[in-house]
Amino acid sequence: MTFSDFNLDTSLTEGLLSMGFTKPTPIQEQAIPIILSGKDLIACAQTGTGKTAAYLLPVLHHIAQNNDGKINTLIIAPTRELALQIDQQIEAIGYFANVSSIAVYGGGDGMAWEQQKRALKGGTNIVIATPGRLISMLAAGDIKLQALKHLILDEADRMLDMGFNEDILRIISYLPKQRQTLLFSATMPPKIRALAQKILLSPLEVNIAISKPAEGILQQAYLTYDTQKIDLMKYILKNADFSSVIIFCSTKEKVKALDRELHRAGLSVEAFHSDLEQAKREEIMLKFKNKQVRILIGTDILSRGIDVEGISLVVNFDAPPDPEDYIHRIGRTARAETTGTAITFINELDQRKFSSIESLIGKEVPKIALPEFLGNGPEYKPFVRHAAPHKPNNFKRNKFPQKRNPGSNKNG
Repeated sequence: MTFSDFNLDTSLTEGLLSMGFTKPTPIQEQAIPIILSGKDLIACAQTGTGKTAAYLLPVLHHIAQNNDGKINTLIIAPTRELALQIDQQIEAIGYFANVSSIAVYGGGDGMAWEQQKRALKGGTNIVIATPGRLISMLAAGDIKLQALKHLILDEADRMLDMGFNEDILRIISYLPKQRQTLLFSATMPPKIRALAQKILLSPLEVNIAISKPAEGILQQAYLTYDTQKIDLMKYILKNADFSSVIIFCSTKEKVKALDRELHRAGLSVEAFHSDLEQAKREEIMLKFKNKQVRILIGTDILSRGIDVEGISLVVNFDAPPDPEDYIHRIGRTARAETTGTAITFINELDQRKFSSIESLIGKEVPKIALPEFLGNGPEYKPFVRHAAPHKPNNFKRNKFPQKRNPGSNKNG
């Protein structure tokens, strides 16, 4: 099958050919005909499968066929970064179709708020929004959605994990009942099913099985106590030639603390978290993409919706909360047939979680011995119940300092 088989508007077909796209991915092949038919859809597909184009192409087709200059489509995304990325894809794919879009998100200054309002009043076809900013605009009457034809929830599972369930229902109360609703999610837990029952009408379903990690990823793991993690992280970053690194922590507090420790060690690092102003977050991401910053530390906000080429190392400083998150995280490396390394730190409490990850990917991840100066880590006994550590890691200086040359003043 090729994109021409969908009978999309000529402008879109020409745009796809100009970008070198001829064959749809599995999610595109199954979802596009359903969306073109006007039916509601639940689609389960992970990041990197082409899901964004799967919903954008049929929506852009409908707009190109009958562009009345009103807001035709609302896309709700969990993060500012994903909203901006979707906006960029619309600009690329819809360039020849003369379709307009705007990303609406919080975190900016008053000038950004005014710019977004002016753009909406000037007329746009597609609005991509984060829930908080959209609710503010709807409550203030700054955005009118009476003519809306399509509602799309992207990464719905992530939005519910972030506590946006009530916000989504509130937004939907402003929308016309006669609309097409599309729900895209990387996973399909019961809470997503419950949301779908409330907001979709007799939906069809497409489920693309979660893929295994790319063959080009060298997967490794260290069995380590929390008190050993920081020095282990410094050791890896200082003793291996990784040009571009993403480190995932479980909380933004850990992100900030690890950022401080790596800065003290003289490493090129930036912390990426929700407490930063939007302009700062965009600046950090641009520097990372341009290789001006070597190491980026963040939470799972970085595991989806961030498309950066050339990442050579992904580190799970804390084991991911579920197996699918592991695949999302390490999928940031070895993209586009390149190679990369993924390392996970496993403490005594995360062993059962990591065993579930190994079951999902269908193989055992090699456990690498800790550097001698750190001493021994915990044994790998994933089915033994472990007690909580007596002294949880609070990112103070470790009891296992790296060996230094006599007289050296450098931080370890």
